[in-house]
Amino acid sequence: MSPTRTVELEGHIIDSGTMGRCFGLVMDMGGSFEVEEFEIGRHEHEKSYCRLAVSADSEPDLQQIVHELHQNGATLSDPSDAALERAPDDAVVPVDFYSTTNHPTYVRYESEWVDVENVEMDCAIVVETEGEEAPRAHTKVLNAIEEGDLVVTGDTGIRVEPPERPRDGDSSFGFMQGGVSSERPSESLIGEVADAIAETKAEGGDVLAVCGPAVVHSGGADHLAELVREGYVDAISAGNGFAVHDIERDLYGTSLGMDVETLEHPRKGHKHHIYTISEISRQGGIEQAVENGAIQSGVMYECVTNDVPYVLAGSIRDDGPLPDTITDSIEAQNAIREQAHDADIVIMLATLLHSVAVGNCLPSTTKLVCVDINPSTVTQLMDRGSAQAIGMVSDIGTFLPMLAEQLVDEE
Repeated sequence: MSPTRTVELEGHIIDSGTMGRCFGLVMDMGGSFEVEEFEIGRHEHEKSYCRLAVSADSEPDLQQIVHELHQNGATLSDPSDAALERAPDDAVVPVDFYSTTNHPTYVRYESEWVDVENVEMDCAIVVETEGEEAPRAHTKVLNAIEEGDLVVTGDTGIRVEPPERPRDGDSSFGFMQGGVSSERPSESLIGEVADAIAETKAEGGDVLAVCGPAVVHSGGADHLAELVREGYVDAISAGNGFAVHDIERDLYGTSLGMDVETLEHPRKGHKHHIYTISEISRQGGIEQAVENGAIQSGVMYECVTNDVPYVLAGSIRDDGPLPDTITDSIEAQNAIREQAHDADIVIMLATLLHSVAVGNCLPSTTKLVCVDINPSTVTQLMDRGSAQAIGMVSDIGTFLPMLAEQLVDEE
């Protein structure tokens, strides 16, 4: 007899595509299934239920199928508690550790479901069983694992809840739409982005802007600075280059040696970025340069003046870098992770690598806006698992002025 497991699906599994996706997974992986029970929700807010008996030719094959079903929201009938095993050493996890998705996740401990905190993809789950808040489950990146941590292993006693289609009508932040607009950004679409930002702020939420140097090169920095000044951006995540060219524009009127207004290349303009780094190092950092009056405008100036935190993550490509740039990659990841966990909406502006880094830290429930002139950048970010996302292929120098006009000028 073929090995068999019974799994359950519950929720808005039809219109969200969960049921069809799970049926397809079983067949694609060489298994078979029998629907033992199926109850359809009769109205918009009523959930559906499906119980499947899933079979495969061998136990290892069945385990792989059940694992994939689990990642898509299926749970074993009559679940047991999650299996826990202690980490054998710092930065070492048990062999069969559970690797997380970016969807809301729960683990079963002593017959109770415990919400996993700070969910992000490709992490381990650690359960704390002692202390006032016990039991507590949270994610840890592998390099943060400490010897003796109780790490969740296998797939037993874990529940994943993939996002479902919202019940409150249509929006450009459509459910798993992955749509990418290659047209010039329309006033109505940017209006929806502006409405989402304004609504987030009104509810006390946080807006994170992920910025590439093209924001400055394209002439969009003034408008981003305005959004920071007016309180529509709560944190900035960027690289060394963004800050250097933003400050270069204030000191010399250029960005990467080019006059942003006239598009001319002044004599010795190609040296302006390295002169900028030298000057900020001489001042002791960006904050000191603002306090000393050396920097008088720009995004970084507004961040310092308005107490908006920023993380500048370094790379091996950086000139200098600026004293404020975090050159330790693990330290930079942790700083980015803290920003991402606090964000309710993330606006990714003309940067692929930095956006991917932030995107890796985001739960699927965070609203996401990605704008880039390169269609592949937008597509890659839209495919990273956000359930509520807008992708726009556009010059960032066109998008930011229109967004600022919608938010600031129409207050």
